[in-house]
Amino acid sequence: MTLSPSRNISQLTQSAVAVVLAGGRGTRLEALTKYRSKPALHYGGKFRLIDFPLSNCINSGIRRIGVVTQYKSHSLIRHLMNGWGGFNRHLGEYIDLLPASQQYANDWYKGTADALYQNLQFIQKTRADYVIVLSGDQVYRMDYGELLADHVKHDADVTVACLPVQQSEARGKLGIAQINDEHRIIDFVEKPHNPCEIPGRPGWSLASMGIYVFNTDFLVEKLKEDAVALSSRHDFGHNIIPDSIKRYRTFAYTFEEQACQTQYWKDVGTLDNYFQANMDLLTRQCQFDLFDQHWPIWTYHGQTPPARFSKDECGRHGLTQDSLISGGCEIVGAQIIHSLLFTNVKVEGGATVEHCVILPETTIGQGASLKRVIVDSHCTVPAGIEIGHCAEADKRRGFTVTQQQITLVTQEMLDKMPLTSQRQQQLHLPTLKQTEESVVTHKGQH
Repeated sequence: MTLSPSRNISQLTQSAVAVVLAGGRGTRLEALTKYRSKPALHYGGKFRLIDFPLSNCINSGIRRIGVVTQYKSHSLIRHLMNGWGGFNRHLGEYIDLLPASQQYANDWYKGTADALYQNLQFIQKTRADYVIVLSGDQVYRMDYGELLADHVKHDADVTVACLPVQQSEARGKLGIAQINDEHRIIDFVEKPHNPCEIPGRPGWSLASMGIYVFNTDFLVEKLKEDAVALSSRHDFGHNIIPDSIKRYRTFAYTFEEQACQTQYWKDVGTLDNYFQANMDLLTRQCQFDLFDQHWPIWTYHGQTPPARFSKDECGRHGLTQDSLISGGCEIVGAQIIHSLLFTNVKVEGGATVEHCVILPETTIGQGASLKRVIVDSHCTVPAGIEIGHCAEADKRRGFTVTQQQITLVTQEMLDKMPLTSQRQQQLHLPTLKQTEESVVTHKGQH
């Protein structure tokens, strides 16, 4: 990523506070978010989704950040405490956790706008000129200094970061904006089933990225107004943005015009999108370069030894092709092909892992064969098992299979899997044949 020659850091970004909305349930990610919030989900071998907007803040020069948490936030909070605690409050730097503490109501956060309304005290105490509202579960790089500069240039009350996407990708999933020649938003519809096209660009729509810049005084006024509106859903996309278009200066900032070589943005809201976003990282031609040291992605990463590749007890050295292997991994005479292995994954002799995403602290048993599979963290995959080769067989065993034939495996699914003879042996349980032989022997002794 090539940085803009004029980085808008010193004045604008230091006059801004960022609020990261990190309370999402992530229900479309199925069992991956059963015990963790979506922003806490692992991504890219050693990161969590929350690391990307936070890294954008740090690299842009924004050092005052609030993180709004809600559902299943324990692992997220632990990650933030471990990896994002190096701020100096004496220099005006901090990340504050903002859980649903019912300061203004007796409910959970009822929507994205309500989440900020219930944290008005935090926003007002910062005395910032601008508030940047960010989603905590998207993968992208953005210089927020350029976003702020565009906001100021237009003398805007609110600016919505937007990106052209294919209509099929936007349909029913993303807010869609229409703009005039001055980039002023003239219409906005949240998640329409028939998104309007960009003029002169058939098949494409201008989608909201869920990233907003507000003048602070304007935001406070709008949040108070929305809080007492009985018909409101208390949501930015459904209420705040459409209402602002009618009465205030509301502009779009088009992300593809940012001064860098490539733009990459992924909302990994489904298992298929999550799988593909990880697979994207495996080629050197990927638009999102984890090895870009000019715009690093910061995170917490525990102390681990280097990845180790060794032959198994049969003398097999194994094979690794087009893969990302994280620290602490042990590959013992196995084949790893076009896959991504997170921290402390062990793959035992004779196993094959092909086009897979294996989350941390997982063991793939001897001789297992996995293809197009996501394996959740802390799993023990049985020796000899085949997963991802037959969708119907995977479903019968209780695994989740997506529309694009990606199989999700968790330890709970493995524990509930019907016991086969091989599985019984692994658990040191007697098979039916062994039980019958034991009965015969017992009778003979009497």
